[in-house]
Amino acid sequence: QVQLVESGGGLVQAGGSLRLSCAASGRTFRSYDMGWFRQAPGKEREFVVGFYWSGGSTYYADSVKGRFTISRDNAKNTMYLQMNSLKPEDTAVYYCAARPTGWRSVAANWEYDYWGQGTQVTVSS
Repeated sequence: QVQLVESGGGLVQAGGSLRLSCAASGRTFRSYDMGWFRQAPGKEREFVVGFYWSGGSTYYADSVKGRFTISRDNAKNTMYLQMNSLKPEDTAVYYCAARPTGWRSVAANWEYDYWGQGTQVTVSS
């Protein structure tokens, strides 16, 4: 079992930055594929970024490419999402997710086994 806890959300003006954290407990998240998803009110959960433990390939949604950066600190069992040049359309609840590494798409939310509770990000115009 893996428990995930997100933090770092908040209110920021357009053009600003935030860094989200996802702390894992229960098991080390080595050998786990990880991802960030978000869900705005009235919309489906959408993929933001994900990476494969095996090989380290990282994939970003087109909407965040060049603005968001994922990283992880294995020693702290923590994953980060640095969000720069934020836009009002980035407003959503952000979730981190994990699953044992494999070949399944990191962009598919149904392929993940563990989820955090979410953290709200609000970008004002």
